[in-house]
Amino acid sequence: MRVLVTGASGMLGREVATALVRRGDEVTTLQRRPSGVPGARDVRGTVEDPAVVATATAGQDAVVHLAAKVSFAGAVSEFERTNVGGTRIVLDASRAAGASRFVFVSSPSVAHTGASIVGVGAGPAEPERARGSYARTKAAAELYALAADAPGFAVVAVRPHIVWGPGDTQLVQRVVDRAAAGRLPRVDTGAALIDTTYIDNAVGAIVAALDRAERAHGEAFVVTNGEPRPVYEVIAAMCRAGGVPAPRWSVPGPLARAAGGLIERVWAVRPGKDEPPMTRFLAEQMSTAHWFDLRRTRQVLGWVPTVSLDEGFDRLAAYYATR
Repeated sequence: MRVLVTGASGMLGREVATALVRRGDEVTTLQRRPSGVPGARDVRGTVEDPAVVATATAGQDAVVHLAAKVSFAGAVSEFERTNVGGTRIVLDASRAAGASRFVFVSSPSVAHTGASIVGVGAGPAEPERARGSYARTKAAAELYALAADAPGFAVVAVRPHIVWGPGDTQLVQRVVDRAAAGRLPRVDTGAALIDTTYIDNAVGAIVAALDRAERAHGEAFVVTNGEPRPVYEVIAAMCRAGGVPAPRWSVPGPLARAAGGLIERVWAVRPGKDEPPMTRFLAEQMSTAHWFDLRRTRQVLGWVPTVSLDEGFDRLAAYYATR
């Protein structure tokens, strides 16, 4: 197929584009920076620019839309412009170009309202109740994308949960750096069970959604490794792989959430250079369970995880050993 992948300068987008090139698809990427994907045609620009998006979508059979503003902080207008407005522009251009398949890469946070998530599937996206600007705008964008599903234009939403792997700067490197500096706490006891997704498994699910779009269209599917573990165990494994000690001090959940709210207010006035050290959403994610039932995902997409968490942590350790 001729496939456009947006957001291919990020880890997940880059690996999806690479997998499609390797299997013989004709791949175009759209992102602000060079994608670094051998064999792909790069279109440089933003999904907020209709002219650039029209150029990138021309002649495509399918689109995998990953481009988004992903952050714990920032102006609401920035999230809306990229995550909602950009998705509308890419959807409209894809239909106008004659593409027949559209995979929207979403997040389980679109259905997370602050309470624990225990063994459920892909609940409905709730923009009004989702936690934080990222989750709310991704929820609105997912609803808009699925509403565009129609005969001849199959739309599927895929929600990979906490994707990580070698070279990950969004999660793993921040965990390692903050743990090394003694700035990473354990929230509550660290016993809340969470699902995560090794990068290869997330890529496999997105490619499966692309291939099975005509069967899976109109639905959202949660993707994880299917191996819930205590959040502290996951963080400690990442720290071991990175060669740094795991967090040794803890903060009660209510205090972490209160501190996160205060930091968010300060960040809104005087933002730092990196992500804030704590937010209400992050405190909730570290102190509440969130693991999922993958039966529907496996059945409809014909997909199963191929890399276990332990194998993933071994690969992560091997990566850090070379650095």
